[in-house]
Amino acid sequence: MSLPEPRDPAGPYRVGVVCLGNICRSPMAAKVLTADLERAGLEDLVEVDSSGTGDWHVGGAMDPRAASTLRVHGYLVDHTARQFDPSDLAGLDLLLAMDLDNLDDLRRVIDRHGPEHGFDPSRLRLFRSFAPGAGPNAEVPDPYYGGDDGFTAVLNMVEAAAKGLTGELTALLKQR
Repeated sequence: MSLPEPRDPAGPYRVGVVCLGNICRSPMAAKVLTADLERAGLEDLVEVDSSGTGDWHVGGAMDPRAASTLRVHGYLVDHTARQFDPSDLAGLDLLLAMDLDNLDDLRRVIDRHGPEHGFDPSRLRLFRSFAPGAGPNAEVPDPYYGGDDGFTAVLNMVEAAAKGLTGELTALLKQR
């Protein structure tokens, strides 16, 4: 899988991660990806943000189960939920959805607002598609209505995808 080139070659590569409410999957993915990027020495070359397609949790903290799972595994947990805004498209190099429903929601936003923000639909992908062997339609399921074990499973999926994405970002950005 190849990544799209940076929209601004002089600036950081900007990645947005999106789930439904921005309290479980996308903040977990953003924290894990950020940690992997730091370990790879890319912290100054890549910016990661997360948001949700819905507005239910705007301004709230990460789900306590998500935060606990991250904390136990050594990740940061500071987070304030926010809703994805069409204007976010203007600065993103890569937009990553956590599941096919989120992907469809983002496609509708891109169809309507992408042209005004210069956002090409080829910059939209599923986050888990970067996990080795996961396939192009691999989703990260929503753990919200399940138990703690669902958050651990999500963390495992997110870690695999983040490592794959970090490898691709390293290959793309170390050329600069």
